[in-house]
Formats: sequence, structure tokens, C-alpha cells
Amino acid sequence: MQELIQEGRAKVNLTLRVVGRRVDGYHDLESVVAFADCADSLSLTPGAGLHLATSGPLAQACGEPEDNLVFKAAQLLSERVPGLVLGDFTLDKMLPVAAGIGGGSADAAAALRLLAQANGLALDDPRLIEVARLTGADVPVCLNSNACVMTGVGETLMPLSLPKMPCVMVNPRVPVATADVFKALGLRNGQLLVGATDVLRTPGWPEDGASLEDWVEALAAVSNDLEEPAMRIQPVIGEVLAALSASNGAWLVRMSGSGATCFAIYENTADARRAAQQIQTDHPGWWVHAGILS
Repeated sequence: MQELIQEGRAKVNLTLRVVGRRVDGYHDLESVVAFADCADSLSLTPGAGLHLATSGPLAQACGEPEDNLVFKAAQLLSERVPGLVLGDFTLDKMLPVAAGIGGGSADAAAALRLLAQANGLALDDPRLIEVARLTGADVPVCLNSNACVMTGVGETLMPLSLPKMPCVMVNPRVPVATADVFKALGLRNGQLLVGATDVLRTPGWPEDGASLEDWVEALAAVSNDLEEPAMRIQPVIGEVLAALSASNGAWLVRMSGSGATCFAIYENTADARRAAQQIQTDHPGWWVHAGILS
């Protein structure tokens, strides 16, 4: 069979509220999620066995193949689909790891799409959905990579129609472990961070066809609850936020996920490109991307 290719697009949390921590230790979240136009590339040559090779500028950060979420997703799916055709995966790693943009989850989701394609499975096959949830909290939202409101532990998705959002994404090339950030948040099992009154006051999101300005205004009313604990772990996140805030034309500046990637939304792509160029000049060691969220 011929080589199949899928992209693993970066996921950006435009908002992230931590509702509370369940008695089982998992955190309930509410997040508006968009996807960027920067991505890893994953290819699959169907065949016997399961192998993963890595390439690209950030390949060394991927660790051992057996620990990669691509490998985990493929193994879990093979346990549920008799006779599943696997093969040789090659991951071209472009996105920073442990960065709050779901790079590993996007790669795992791309692997599931490739295996579905190679085996004639529908993307809404219950076995595929189950494996996505078991592989990681962000894998279900990355499976279709469409803008949505994500709630629960990532399993409940409500589609959204977002305008194209010119953006700059910046990562200081410092990994931040999600588990460490939630630990720094400090919620006990069964503790609620958001009360019933807060839920009732949650603003509704703009309707289909709303302008970028309307969306930025709505997004600005809800923060990322993980930003402050993440900055305690890696203070450089504050420097990234300051650099984006100081750029001309930045309408909204925020951290994505559990960090350390931060983003700014701009009125137009020209402003975004100029901001990215200035930040890259001032901080040549940082990963910087100017593009579009949607």
C-alpha cells in the first residue's frame, strides 16, 4: 500500500477554566479550543508490525518511540480491532513538546486518522473514539481538529464557528509538565473551583458569522486558570506574555493550555507578521510562529 500522510495541527486554548477536581483526581475543564496552521507531519506506510521513526528539527525531543502517543494510540486500537493493519510511521516533528499546544495529542490523533484510512474505519467508529479518550485528554478534540468548546476531561465537544484569527504563537523552548501545573493549582479531590453562580454567569459565545472583534471581546472575559500556577513553575512565561503584550496591534494575549506557549490575536496578518519578526529578533532562542487560528 502507498504512503499515507496526515497533519497534526497545533491546538490552542483560547480560554481555559478549571471547574474543579473530581473525586477520582481528574480535573473538569471548560475551554474554547482553536487550531493553528502550524503542524507536525505524520506518515504511515501500511504493513506488518508497528514502527515509529522521527525526523525534523525537534525530533530529539520526542523521546523513545515506545513512549510516544502515536505508538500508544496504535497499540490501543490494535487491541480493539481484530486484524488491524499497522505499519511504519514517520513523524516529522515541528511543534515544541510539553508546550500546551497538544503536539503529542495531535500526533496521536493523526495516527488514528491514518489507521482509520488504512483499515476502512469511520472516524466516528466507537472503538476509535474510545482509543482517543484513553490515549490522552486532548486527543478527542484533535481527532477532527475543529474549533469547539471542550468540557469535562476533554470528552464533550460542542462545535463553534470561529472567524479566522491572525495570531502569533511563542514558546520559550522550556517544557512544562501538565501534571506539575495542576499540582501547583492545588485543588483537592472533590474540590470545586467554579460555583453554580459562576456557571450561570458564564457569557454565551458569539453566534455564527460574528466578527473577530466580537470574539476577542467575548474571549477577554474568560481567562486561563492555569496561567498563574504555570508562571510559578516557569517564570519565563511572564516574559513571553510581556513580549506579546508589548507588540503593536495585539488585541488579546494569553497562555495556551498548561504552557509554556503563549499567543496573541491581532486585527490583521500584517500586524501579526511584524510582531513575530520583532519578537524573533529580540529573542532568537524562542520558537515563534505567525499564522492563523480557526
